[in-house]
Amino acid sequence: MIPRLPLLAQSRNIISRAGPSCPVFVRPKSISSSAASTSTPPASESPAQANTDAAPKTHFRITLLRSAIGLPRTSSATLEALGIHRRMATVYHPHTPDIAGKILKVKELVKVENVSAEEVRTKTEQRADRAAPRGYTLVSRKGTPIVQRS
Repeated sequence: MIPRLPLLAQSRNIISRAGPSCPVFVRPKSISSSAASTSTPPASESPAQANTDAAPKTHFRITLLRSAIGLPRTSSATLEALGIHRRMATVYHPHTPDIAGKILKVKELVKVENVSAEEVRTKTEQRADRAAPRGYTLVSRKGTPIVQRS
């Protein structure tokens, strides 16, 4: 039989205890309204760190790290709904509850980061970054193209 903690102990931020070998899970304490209303950064943060967090994080950057081969069809269907088709592919989605729910279904397979709207990249921009340099440069003078090796 699993011992239960009394209701009084649960009200002191202790959720439950499954047994003697399991740790006690503790709820994080809520921030008081007076502490949340202050907008000054903590003393441990440097001014450079405070400036990097100025842009609000509005999008998820989702990268598939593990394959869905051998997993139930629902996992691969969720990845397909997110727009991820192969390993190491990255997609960007805005913060919405339905996207967050999809991420939670495949959380063991993906890496998720919060990024600002300025960091969101289209598929074309991502492909251009991966492309190798051509090895030559096309230069045009008065309508006549000249090929130069680089």
